[in-house]
This record gives sequence, structure tokens and C-alpha cells, in this order.
Amino acid sequence: MAKIIIVDDQRNMRTTLAMMLRGAGYEVDEAADGDQGMEMGRSGAFDLMLTDLRMGSNDGIDVLRAVKEVQPLTEVIVMTAYGTIDSAVEAIRLGAFDYIQKPFSEQELLVKVRNALDRRRLASQVSFLATEFKDRYKFESIVGRSAPIREILGRIVRVAPTDAIVLITGESGTGKELVAKALHANSRRADRAFVTVNCAAITESLFESELFGHARGSFTGAVKARKGLFEEADGGTFFFDEIAETPLAFQAKLLRAIQENEIRRVGENKPIRVDVRIIAATNQELFTAIAEKRFRQDLYYRLNVARFQLPALRERREDLPELISYFLEKHNRKMGYRARLAESALEALERYSFPGNVRELEHMIEQAVALVHDRMITADDLMPGSSHVAASSSGAGGRSLAVVVDEAERGAIEAALRDADGSRERAAEQLEISPTTLWRKMTRLGIVFDPRGA
Repeated sequence: MAKIIIVDDQRNMRTTLAMMLRGAGYEVDEAADGDQGMEMGRSGAFDLMLTDLRMGSNDGIDVLRAVKEVQPLTEVIVMTAYGTIDSAVEAIRLGAFDYIQKPFSEQELLVKVRNALDRRRLASQVSFLATEFKDRYKFESIVGRSAPIREILGRIVRVAPTDAIVLITGESGTGKELVAKALHANSRRADRAFVTVNCAAITESLFESELFGHARGSFTGAVKARKGLFEEADGGTFFFDEIAETPLAFQAKLLRAIQENEIRRVGENKPIRVDVRIIAATNQELFTAIAEKRFRQDLYYRLNVARFQLPALRERREDLPELISYFLEKHNRKMGYRARLAESALEALERYSFPGNVRELEHMIEQAVALVHDRMITADDLMPGSSHVAASSSGAGGRSLAVVVDEAERGAIEAALRDADGSRERAAEQLEISPTTLWRKMTRLGIVFDPRGA
């Protein structure tokens, strides 16, 4: 039985409509004003909302906006005694299914209600198919329904069954490794190894040994022969994370290994055949790296066969509510909590620019769930000082939350560098981030640190 809510500040109108709809077999609830309609509509308990356009402080347009933001599948029909084209166009633009002009007949109302509920059922089927699609292709960790995400999922389905080399680009925290794992999970190599190497975490002197292996006695400390990561990945997929961090001297050997499907262990001349599918990812602009002689152009063209450009979170903000729900449920389950987000927390997240993208959002929610009091996460639990920022930003001279966060990061980095006498490695260790991440943050924030002037 479909559930319908009627929002109207005229009691007689609500009672009459409720009788019509109950007589047609629908389950009906009533809301006496816009505020109550918003609160009840956001619960997701209703398939259809009938709301009057003209009410008190919150009119039908306000109710429509509020409900559609949280429950996009709830259909809305706006009732108006004025019937102006402007109000109808505005309501439909904001997601209303239709509008109906008072006075209207019972037959006219029931036809519109049936049509709206038919679309609601179709939308539910599409939603189910989307969930089934994600389950089938193991996309459960790739969250979102925006156009860029749908395009990426479709490309994964097309590219995964092939052995095409894949290059994944995008800012830090956009989910490049998730896409790589989805490509592997949907390939013919899914039952073989998925080997990941973080190129930024390997010292230049150990690159060849780590990837290709070494013979016994090939260098000091090589007390026995060792297989490299390429051999470990034989038959499976090899994922180069942060490919732009590979040393230039090693890139020619890597290019040959990819082209010839063979490697040579350090200290050996005998080639070893390997069968691996290559996926590489970077958050850097490779054309810039090529121009600066940090990355080989021929290696770039060898890697750039199937290209995935992942969008920043700010470019798919319509996915933010679904991402928040996903991470909140994930970390509540992990920690055995039932934490919820207060309205102030949701508003703070909607205003925030997320320079760290999806990874930053998850870390914020994970930390808030771990530290929350009374199971209600406030804006200050997510971003300390955000309430003050929100208040001050409305006045003259106010600063945005992104500016405050940048200033806090700059202060922490400069303090760590002072403590480490300018050593990026030791400062990164103190901040619990990689030296490469520290370098990127320093570049973004314009930090040029000279310990002599500290």
C-alpha cells in the first residue's frame, strides 16, 4: 500500500483530501504546516507528498526543497490556488512531479497521484537495479550516482575483461586504488594476485630489487636470492600507485619490462617471463613531469592506453549525502556505535571544500564517530572551531572554513619542520604522513622552509 502525506495548513482541506485518498486505498498521514511537513517528509516513510504552495513561514517550495534533498525518490505534487506558470515551473524545476490547481476534482487528483506513484515504483526498480549492478561487479566501495561516477562504472565494465594497460589520474583521495581493484575483480585475472606498490614509499636505490628481485650476493646484504614483486604478480594484476614517483633512471627498465613481458633480477642476465596486467595511477600532471624531465614521454604513452580521470569530490557534490551515509554506517558498524550527524554537522560538511576529497571525508567521519559524545556528531566534532567559523564568516572580514583548515595545516607543518631541523622525512614521520604527501601539502600551501630563519 502506497503511503502519502498531505501538507496543508487548512484543516478542512487536509481532511477532505485524506478521505479521498483513503477511499482509493492509500495510507495517508497529515502535516499541519510546512515545518511539520519537512520533518515528516525527511523520514523517507512516504512514497508521495501532496503539499500546498502557500502556507506560513515555510511554503510548499521550501518543503519540496527540504524533502527532495534528503529523499530524492519521494514524489511531490504541489497544490496551488493561484496556478501561476512561474510557481509551477519553479516547483517542477526543483523536482516536483506535477502541480494541481485548486479547486480540483477527485478524479483529476487520483489520476495525478497514480501517475506519480507509477514513477515512484519505476525509480525504485532503477535503484534496485543499480544496487544489483554494483553487487554483480563488486562496486560496493565505489559510492555515488552522479554522472561522472556512472560513466566510470560503465568504463570499468567495458575495460576490465581486456588486458589493456590502464592509467588512472586524479587528485589525492579520489579513489584511484578502488578503481584499480574493481578492474582486477572484473577481469579474467580475478582469482590471481593483485599486487600493489606505492612508488613514493620505495627509496631510489631499492626500486629495481623490490620490483624485479635480486640474485644472491648481488649487493651488500643480499644473502639469498629473492623474487621481486613482478614475479609475485605473475598471472595477476600489478598496480603502480604514484607512478610519477618512480626514479627517472629506473623508468627505461620499467618500460622494457612492460613492453617485453620479461624482467631481469639484479645481478642476473637471464630474463624471466612474466604475465601481468599493468594499472598505474598518479595525482600529478604527467605532461608537466615530462616537460620537467621527471617522467619519460615514451613510458607515458605506453601507460596511457585506457585512461580514467577521476573527479574531485567538489565536482560531484551531489554524491556527498550518499558518501556521508556510507561512511557513517561503515564506522558505526566497525566501532559498535549508533552515532548520528546533527544538522550543524551536515551543514558544515556541505560548506566544506574537501581538498583531500573522499579520503578526507572518510577520515573526518571515522574520527568523529570514535570521539563523539552522546551519539550525536556536531560540527565541532568533525571540524573543531567550525561553529565559530560559521558564525564569523557571515560578518565582515569572516574567513571560510577552507582557509581556517589551511592555516591549521600550515601551522602544524611549520612546527614539525622546526622540530625536525628542516628534515622533511622526520617532519613527515612526526605528522604521520608520507614525505611525498608532506611535499605536496607544502607545495599547495606555498611553504618554503629555511631552518636557519626559523
